[in-house]
Amino acid sequence: MQKILGYIRKAVQEFDLIENGDKIAVGISGGKDSSVTAALSVAAYGRENVVGVLMPDGVQPDIDYSNGLVDVLNIRHYTFNIHGGTGGILDEMARVGIEASRQTKVNLPSRIRMATLYAIAQSEEGGIVINTSNLSEDWVGYCTIYGDSAGAFSPLGMYTTEEVIALGEHLAEEFTSRITAAVSAAGFLTE
Repeated sequence: MQKILGYIRKAVQEFDLIENGDKIAVGISGGKDSSVTAALSVAAYGRENVVGVLMPDGVQPDIDYSNGLVDVLNIRHYTFNIHGGTGGILDEMARVGIEASRQTKVNLPSRIRMATLYAIAQSEEGGIVINTSNLSEDWVGYCTIYGDSAGAFSPLGMYTTEEVIALGEHLAEEFTSRITAAVSAAGFLTE
């Protein structure tokens, strides 16, 4: 874990990807990639420098995972419903006589999410977007160009899905032990 954080910090420093005071905007779906990216960002740069953005497209039945993550990480966050954006584009396509393909309907929300993430990041002092793609997904093309694969930096870009899951398990243990220690220190846990 420390080795991976070291690699990420080194890459950021050598290529001036993130500077002191920058705010890192991370799209948070509640899935493994966004969860690990957000937790890595907090571990590497501090929670005060991370902004989580939850972007449901209408009603998202599992948004509790995303809300739980931002609570555990204790990061500032926004919930920004993108349904108006996706619906607006699809409605306008229909109005001008263009039938949206299945591919358009599948990829449009990801692209709207990235545009939203950039809009929020660029409205923050020193805000930048990091993406949540991993090596396995990029390798097989399971990503959306100008969607989830976009960003100034890709901390999971050189890790397979299996490595991301292992990293997530390690981060979960680390954050759980920190939370337990904080709760215990506050006198909420008794033996």
